[in-house]
Amino acid sequence: MPMFQHRNQVLPPGASLGSGLTPEAAKDLGLPPGIAVAASLIDAHAGGLGVIGADVKGHGLACEGQPVTSRLAVICGTSSCHMGISKNPIFVPGVWGPYFSAMVPGFWLNEGGQSITGKLIDHMVQGHAAFPELQAKATARGQSVYAYLNSHLDLIKKAQPVGFLTVDLHVWPDFHGNRSPLADLTLKGMVTGLKLSQDLDDLAILYLATVQAIAFGTRLIIEAMESAGHSISTLFLCGGLSKNPLFVQMHADITGLPVVLSQEVESVLVGAAVLGACASGDFASVQEAMAKMSKVGKVVFPRHEDKRYYDKKYQVFLKLVEHQKEYAAIMKGD
Repeated sequence: MPMFQHRNQVLPPGASLGSGLTPEAAKDLGLPPGIAVAASLIDAHAGGLGVIGADVKGHGLACEGQPVTSRLAVICGTSSCHMGISKNPIFVPGVWGPYFSAMVPGFWLNEGGQSITGKLIDHMVQGHAAFPELQAKATARGQSVYAYLNSHLDLIKKAQPVGFLTVDLHVWPDFHGNRSPLADLTLKGMVTGLKLSQDLDDLAILYLATVQAIAFGTRLIIEAMESAGHSISTLFLCGGLSKNPLFVQMHADITGLPVVLSQEVESVLVGAAVLGACASGDFASVQEAMAKMSKVGKVVFPRHEDKRYYDKKYQVFLKLVEHQKEYAAIMKGD
């Protein structure tokens, strides 16, 4: 006879567990015994839950009259996750899933990702020769280095759109391999268009090119998802990088899609609260809780007049990885 027996019971996110909080746990946490405990989610999935179901009425968004499956949640921090859901399973090469009820109960989840995003921006900025000067100037102005860089870009762009400063500087962002949609850990980062100067202007433009490269990576993931059967009309961004207006605007301009930012910046906490509110019986479903508890803070629309420029930069972006693979093949050859 076995010394103990157990059984596995799989429950959807937001389901109420057992008889609520045990007396022992309640004592440790300073909470009432029996308070509802929800089946939980990992942080990125909770962030997706916290943004993707927001009521968007009155914001002029295409997704207002479309199912929730037309939305892509992008949780962007040190790395980034791209969460798309569907009613039926969709298999996307290089994108994880489909996983049933992994984020929103009753829907299949596909999860794309970029291995380094915020970490890459830090790496490019902090490793530049002009970084000490940037740090000193940002501190003197009482700003973060990124707020200072954004304002410096506005200063040097003159009459042209800020994104056009990178006309001859291009970055491939896979300094730590590619998670989606190429699923190739051997890929490396690339920068083309470097000059001999290393002043603050050069640092600001390299920072811009890196932000754009991350947005082009998101565009590549979206194209892979749409080729497989997804139909995405709106991005919902959350996480640390969503606080950077340049990062947000570049994602709108480069994907050609509007970006929704939540009223509550900490969307992971909203997602966790949605689950708790379902377990407690305050809402009948996760979908109802999402619509009531997720609020739209701001909508950023793409500058469609810049589309031709970004389409050309995207062509260069795709050439970079194509060429990198060619270089690797040459070096492996006889």
